[in-house]
Amino acid sequence: MSVDAAQKQAIEHNQGPMLVLAGPGSGKTLVITRRTQWLIQKAGVAPGNILVVTFTRAAAGEMRSRFDRLMDGRHLPVSFGTFHAIFFTILKYAYKYKVENILSEDEKYAILRDIIHQIDVEMDDEKDFVMDIAGEISRVKGDMISLEHFYPVNCAKDVFEEIYKAYAAKLGRMRRLDYDDMLVQTWQLFKKYPDILAAWQKKYTYILIDEFQDINRVQYEIIRMLAMPENNLFVVGDDDQSIYKFRGAKPEILLGFTRDYPEAKMTVLNTNYRSTGAVVKRAEALIKNNEHRYAKDMTAAREMGEEVLVKAFQKPADQYLKMIREIVDIHEQKEVPWEEIAVIFRTNVQMSGFVEQLMVYNVPFVMKDSVPNIYQHWIAKDIFAYMNIAFGGNSRSDYLRIINRPNRFISRSYLDEDPVNLANVKDYLENREWMVERIEQMEYDFYMLSSMGPYPAIQYIRNSIGYDNYLKEYGASRGIKSEDLLEVLDELMDKSHAYKTWEEWFEAIDQYSETLKIRSRQRFEETEGIRLLTMHGAKGLEYDLVYIPDANQGIAPHKKALTESDKEEERRMFYVAMTRAKNNLRIYFTRERYGKAAEMSPFIGEFLDF
Repeated sequence: MSVDAAQKQAIEHNQGPMLVLAGPGSGKTLVITRRTQWLIQKAGVAPGNILVVTFTRAAAGEMRSRFDRLMDGRHLPVSFGTFHAIFFTILKYAYKYKVENILSEDEKYAILRDIIHQIDVEMDDEKDFVMDIAGEISRVKGDMISLEHFYPVNCAKDVFEEIYKAYAAKLGRMRRLDYDDMLVQTWQLFKKYPDILAAWQKKYTYILIDEFQDINRVQYEIIRMLAMPENNLFVVGDDDQSIYKFRGAKPEILLGFTRDYPEAKMTVLNTNYRSTGAVVKRAEALIKNNEHRYAKDMTAAREMGEEVLVKAFQKPADQYLKMIREIVDIHEQKEVPWEEIAVIFRTNVQMSGFVEQLMVYNVPFVMKDSVPNIYQHWIAKDIFAYMNIAFGGNSRSDYLRIINRPNRFISRSYLDEDPVNLANVKDYLENREWMVERIEQMEYDFYMLSSMGPYPAIQYIRNSIGYDNYLKEYGASRGIKSEDLLEVLDELMDKSHAYKTWEEWFEAIDQYSETLKIRSRQRFEETEGIRLLTMHGAKGLEYDLVYIPDANQGIAPHKKALTESDKEEERRMFYVAMTRAKNNLRIYFTRERYGKAAEMSPFIGEFLDF
């Protein structure tokens, strides 16, 4: 395969550091593999002295396969691997670690769950809390932040420190290390033992890094040490595709590379070989609104093709129905394979409504990211507990869920029977007339709910019983935005419209929940069906036809994006989603959401000429 001038310049770079800015579809994998070949065949570098680092095993495997084909099938001892794989190899030699010493993600969550139970942390959704705490522990390690200077967002500072120290102590006693520890311990090893560092520096005299914009602080510091003293560090990345801030990846590291290495050469791969001219034109118009970036002026090697389609719908359901009809028609009439059609959402939470519609119309699909089941949310469980009791249930667990939601000032100790008998409770409280009245009001509410379908029942719980007010008070007491909590109820009500009876809805919920479990176990690459992805999950992939639904203010950009830095990252995510499209890109938004007016994403106005 021939290469263009910019690619040739990168491939034939000889010694010293180099930054290659590689826009979407510009052939970065080709450049890395061809450069590795050039180093061996033209520069005389021994294959064993070359290290190629990627972020995923799949990318490392693909890179290795391409390189082997370039070398006529010869399997030369070039090291291709992820940061974790390379660093664990280093630790194995130093500390005699084995695979058994690595802590799995499931084990990590189990340990954190036990610690949280031991210190009796107040929370509503255990699974979400554990994952959030795990993410913050990862940030402390990846960003090399001192524990005393880290301020968590998911719990009090002293609580987080207690969890962090207990977790570290547990892993120490078990002689286990999590994936972040592989990085931290490698950095500590190199700092403590210069002779060990020197040995690895001698081995890896040429280092090539893919997706450099995704690197975090500790990974970068290790690589900088490893590349010394020759600094033959060849990094390929795109600051416009830096979208993993939550994992510690920051575009500032890439943007600061030439400051850290003033002697570094730089080249820009600015020809997009993937997408049509129309897609490239609109995507470029969008990303140029970011201030903190390298200018690339991407151009398309392909024809203009079809214009990017932007369309408004009244409600999300209208949007999803139109998408399904279009997708089926395109698949059948134009013979586009299911696997070449992708629907890219801002978050995995958005997918649920579309997934339910795909099930109704029996359209095959596969999800790259697991979809949170809204019916497993603690707020949904509260609603279902109300209805279980209304339909004659009397389990203690249901009563304990809702007895003080809203607050009725009824002590949990009064509910000491299982099943609960409210007549006995009222007898026990007969001298506290006001308390008995509250229980009788609750009984009346259950009676009213027993004859209601899903939509009016949820409305009654929210307004007449006062559950909305409870959520507002709950949010205020915990520093949580009440609108985020109320949105869960809005979505439940929106879904309930489709069902006349609770029996019908509960049956559909069971079917939906089981389908999600099955789909989550399917291999994304090997399963037939349209691709459902988040913007984060879509990076590095490409499809014939791409849909970006729900392109609304508050979703893209996300409502939590408050700072200019946050908004620039949101714009980068939208840019990544747009540039996944090879031939056709369709962006849809709605005029209303959950019965409230919704605004078009400002990103649309930035790339579309009105």
